[in-house]
Amino acid sequence: MQQNRQPFLNDQVIVLRAPTQVWSDRGGDAGRESIHGLYHGDVRVLAGVNLTADGERPEWISVAAHGASGATFTGVLRHLDGDGADPRVRIERVREVTADSVVERIVIRSARDVPVRTRITVELRPDFAPMQDVKAGIRRGNMSTAEETASGVRWTGGATTAELRARDAELRPTESGVTAEWDVLLAPNGSTTLLWRIDLSDADAVVSGAIGDPAWSDLTISTGDSRLSRWVTTALSDLDALRMTSALAPGEEFLAAGAPWFFTLFGRDSLWAARFLLPVSTTPALSTLRVLAAAQGTKTDQETAEQPGKIMHELRATELNLEGGHSGSITLPPLYYGTIDATPLWICLLHDAWRWGEQEDEIASLLPHLEAALAWMRDHGDSDGDGFLEYADTTGHGLANQGWKDSGDSIQWRDGTLAEGPIALCEVQAYAYEAAVHGADLLDRFGRPGAAEWRAWAAALAERFREAFWVDDPEGGRYPAVALDAGKRRVDTLTSNIGHLVGTGLLNAEEEREVADRLTSPRLDSGFGLRTMATDSAGYWPLSYHGGSVWAHDTAIAIAGLGRAGLADRSDGLVDGLLRAAERFDFRMPELHSGDAAAQTTAPAPYPAACRPQAWSAAAAVAVLTTRLGLRPDGSDLVVAPVPAAGSIDVRGIRVGRHRYAVRVADGVTEVAELDPDAAASR
Repeated sequence: MQQNRQPFLNDQVIVLRAPTQVWSDRGGDAGRESIHGLYHGDVRVLAGVNLTADGERPEWISVAAHGASGATFTGVLRHLDGDGADPRVRIERVREVTADSVVERIVIRSARDVPVRTRITVELRPDFAPMQDVKAGIRRGNMSTAEETASGVRWTGGATTAELRARDAELRPTESGVTAEWDVLLAPNGSTTLLWRIDLSDADAVVSGAIGDPAWSDLTISTGDSRLSRWVTTALSDLDALRMTSALAPGEEFLAAGAPWFFTLFGRDSLWAARFLLPVSTTPALSTLRVLAAAQGTKTDQETAEQPGKIMHELRATELNLEGGHSGSITLPPLYYGTIDATPLWICLLHDAWRWGEQEDEIASLLPHLEAALAWMRDHGDSDGDGFLEYADTTGHGLANQGWKDSGDSIQWRDGTLAEGPIALCEVQAYAYEAAVHGADLLDRFGRPGAAEWRAWAAALAERFREAFWVDDPEGGRYPAVALDAGKRRVDTLTSNIGHLVGTGLLNAEEEREVADRLTSPRLDSGFGLRTMATDSAGYWPLSYHGGSVWAHDTAIAIAGLGRAGLADRSDGLVDGLLRAAERFDFRMPELHSGDAAAQTTAPAPYPAACRPQAWSAAAAVAVLTTRLGLRPDGSDLVVAPVPAAGSIDVRGIRVGRHRYAVRVADGVTEVAELDPDAAASR
C-alpha cells in the first residue's frame, strides 16, 4: 500500500501571486491538509497558520475571492454573543498575497450594545520543506532556524528567508513556531483591525514575480452566455497572478505553468499559453520567445538532453527528485531539455506573433534562433533518420515520455500494453510540419535563405505521415495513431492527440473531416471536453491522468484547429462542454478533470490532485473566445470567418499589433471597429 501520497487540492482555497501562494481551508486556516501552507518558490515556508478567539476556532461561513491574489474569509464568534438567535460578533480575515509577501488583516465587528473583550491568537508553524517533498507526501519536520528581530521573528532555511511582523501583537515562541496574540476590547457597536505580515526572499531564485499590470488589462467582455465572459474574466486574473520573469532574460515575462508545483518556466506550457493569448496581446508571446531563446541549446549533453537549437523543457534552482509520481521516479537537472515538442512550438509562436502584428524588427532579432530551431528538427529531432521527430530518454532517470502527455503510461496500445520507444507522436509531426512551413514564410519575408528547402521538407513529412500513421477501424472509420513505436508500428489507441493535427496543414480537407468525426464522437467527447483516451481502450479510466481525463487546453487546441480548418461548426459541442465544466469549477478551470460522460452526470468529478490555476487551462478561455468570434489576423487588420450563431459576444481590446479593436457578434454576424486608432499608433 502506498504510504506517501500526493496531496489533494480540489476542496482547498488558494491565494497567489507567483512565486508566493497560500493554501488553506475555507476559513483561512492552514495545517489540516497536507497541501496547506505558505509557499515561496519551491519551499513551503509555513505548514500551519491557525486563528483562534479565546482558544476557540471561529465558525467560518463564507470565503470570497478578490481576483487571484486576495480573499476574505468571514466567520462569526458566537461565544461572544448575548441573548438572541442572530450572530452579533463577526470576524473577517482579509488575505492579500504579493510576489514576496503575505499580508493578513483581521477585522472584528460587534453589533452588541455593550463592550466585548476577546483574545485573538494566530499560531504560525514554520516548515521550510522542499516543494518536491510536499508533492511526494514526505514529512521531515521543521527545517528552519529562528531569530528574534527588532520588529518580529525571522526564519531562515537554506536560501529562503521569511520575516514576521505583527502590529501591536505579543509574540510568543512555542515548541512548533510562534504565536501572535492581541487582547481586543470592542466598544459597543465597535470594530478593530489587527494585522500581521510575512516578507519573503530567496537568494537562489532563478525566477521571480513580474511587476506592473498585464498587457491585457484593458480588455472587457460581455456575453449573452455569461459562462464565457466569467471564464475569460477569471482566467485573465489567474494569468496575471502567474506572470513571472527569469534570470535567463531579466525583465522578460512568461507565464508560470501552474500552482502549486510549477511556479517556473516550462517551455511547452508557456508557449501554448502565450499562443492562446495572442488575440489580446503579443507581449507575452514575444517575452516568452526571448526567455526561451536565451536558453536555447548550443551543445549536446546527454544528462540534460540539451542539443544545438533545442528549446528547454523546465527550469529549477536545484535538481528535481520525484518518487512515484505520474512520470515515475525521476531526477532532472536544474535546466532540463527533455521535450520533443517545445522547439517546433517555439517556431509556431514566432510566426503567429508576427501574423498578429508584432513589430518586424522584434521578429527579425529572433531569426538566428529560428534557423537554429529549424535545424534541430532536421539534425537532432529526427534521431534515427526516418523523417519523423521522436524521443527517447537515454539517461534512465529523465522523462520517459516527452510530449505533453508525459506520464509513464500515457502512450499505450488499445489493449493497454505500453508502447516502447523511441516514440514518434502524431501531434509532434503536425507541429513540425507547421513549423517548417511557417518558418519558411518567415525566412522569405526577411530575405533569409532556406525557405524552399523547408517547404519541401514539410511536404515530404506530410506524405510520410499519410502512409505511416493512419489506422483502419472497420467500426468507426480510420484515424491517426497516437504514435509510432520503436518498430515503426502504429500505436492504435484513439486519443485526443489527433485534435492537435487539425488546422496545422498536415492533413488535407478530407482527413480533417475524418478527424473531426472522431473528436465529436461520444468515445472522445465527454460532454465536458475531450477525453485524453477513448472509452473503448483497455487503459481508459475517467480519473487517469492522461488515459481518459479531460484537459481544457487539449480541448481548446482542437477547438481552435477546427476553427482554422473552416470546421468551426463542428466545435460547438466541445465549446459547450468546456463551458459546462468551467461553471462546475467556479470558472477557475483546473489542470484536468474527470472524463465522466455528461449523459450520465450533471457535472464532471474533479481530478483531486489537479493544479489550479494552470496557465494553459486558463488561457484556453481566450482560445475558445477567439474561435467563437471567428477571428484571424491579416497584417494590421482582422479577418472575420463565418461563426455559428452562438448568442451575443461583445469584446473591447482585441489587438493586432498596435491596433486595438472592438468586436461584436450577434445572431451569427460579426462587426469589427478599431478603437482609438490615433492613441494606439502612438503607443
